[in-house]
Amino acid sequence: MSALFDRIAARLNLSPEAVETWRERLRPRAPDGLSSRLLLLTVAFTLAVEALIMAPNLAAFHERWLRDRLQAAELASVGVEALPYSAVEDDTAAELMRIGGVQAVALTEQGVRRLLLQAPNLPRAPELIDLRRENMGSRLLDPWRTLFGHPDRSLRVQAKPRYRSGDFIEIVTPAQPLKLELRAFLLNSLLVSLLVSVTAGALLYGGLALLVLRPLRRVTRSMERFAADPESDPETPSDRHDEIGRVERELARMQEEVRQSLRSRARLVALGEAVAKINHDLRNMLTSAQMASERLAASPDPAVTKALPRLERALGRAAALSRNVLEYGKSEEPAPQKTRVVLTQALTLAAEDAGLDPDGVRLVKQLPARFAVEADPDQLYRILVNLMRNARQAIEADPARPPERRGKGAITVSAFAEDGVCVVRIADDGPGIPPRLAARLFEPFVSSKQSEGTGLGLTISRELAALHGGDLRLVEAAEGGAAFELRLPA
Repeated sequence: MSALFDRIAARLNLSPEAVETWRERLRPRAPDGLSSRLLLLTVAFTLAVEALIMAPNLAAFHERWLRDRLQAAELASVGVEALPYSAVEDDTAAELMRIGGVQAVALTEQGVRRLLLQAPNLPRAPELIDLRRENMGSRLLDPWRTLFGHPDRSLRVQAKPRYRSGDFIEIVTPAQPLKLELRAFLLNSLLVSLLVSVTAGALLYGGLALLVLRPLRRVTRSMERFAADPESDPETPSDRHDEIGRVERELARMQEEVRQSLRSRARLVALGEAVAKINHDLRNMLTSAQMASERLAASPDPAVTKALPRLERALGRAAALSRNVLEYGKSEEPAPQKTRVVLTQALTLAAEDAGLDPDGVRLVKQLPARFAVEADPDQLYRILVNLMRNARQAIEADPARPPERRGKGAITVSAFAEDGVCVVRIADDGPGIPPRLAARLFEPFVSSKQSEGTGLGLTISRELAALHGGDLRLVEAAEGGAAFELRLPA
């Protein structure tokens, strides 16, 4: 085939590039499409079914041929016994056996075997086939033994008489005529089976292509078009009520959801860029305002001195909001640089920046001696500051607190190790967390009304804990105080 292609290419004076292109196009390839595989499987399964049917049909033809020879021999034996003393001349016996297609006939009656037609000398001992026994395995194998047997093979067949009395009748017949007829029958059956298989396969393939493959192609095209351009016009799902119709409708629904999510994401990206720009300008303004407030602190005016703390708190809250929004808006936090951190030192630093004071909301440490954790010092500091600042703000804003304890409270930090995990527990004696907020406490921008925070501190803290391979969870939220547990790998 390759030499013929080369001669044709030389005759057409094709360039080497064109020759390689056409050679690649004409190279046979294994079917890789679902439709071609389905067609091959359909034809293969139909042929397998035909093959299963072929074996019993071949066995039935083999047995029918033998029974026809038995019937002819039995009728010939009746004619032989009608002659005086059962005397049959050699020529007459040969003609009877030729007509019956047998080499010998014997009848067994009441245990006595009588040879009705004498068999000639045979080159091979005949093989016994007893049709009186119902052995399906032997019936199925006998035709194949005949097809692939020796050309001089003979068969010794036994069966019950049909037209006369006796225990059984026995014949000896050559296997070669049966072999030739079996071959013809097998060839015809194979041709018919092949025709039936191809026809059934084509019909089945056509039905499957119409009912399954065409809808699947439509679904595949819809997915490919959506992947290339999510804003392209969606295909209208069919009104089918089977599994294919459900897949089409579910795919259309999912595509619409993804399309809406992509639009929302695009709006959020644009909004995030605008917020980042506004936040940058806002921080510059807040810096200028803080510098101005510092100059105002030196003013002797009592009104300025009275209003200045309120201004500083407002500026502090605005700066914290700006800082938290920028931190939350980062694409991702850097990977933690873990080191051994003594928890007492980390708590002391975080408590100062969280605004804890021995005369107000104080820090109570209940830690084992030299208790340490493996964590990033900066990220651990941010987690502790967020938790303690939230607790302090909740205690200070608690309206149900007695007047003598207004603005005073305790944040208790304890720690222990269990099952390869270091657990740091931060509990306060504040008003607790309302149940309606407890379930959504770690979502962005969710905060209690008493808190002055932005609702981002706990969200950022949980993300930082997850980066360490740990977790931050709320373990107590009832009235009388809230408790959080920071769990870090030991």
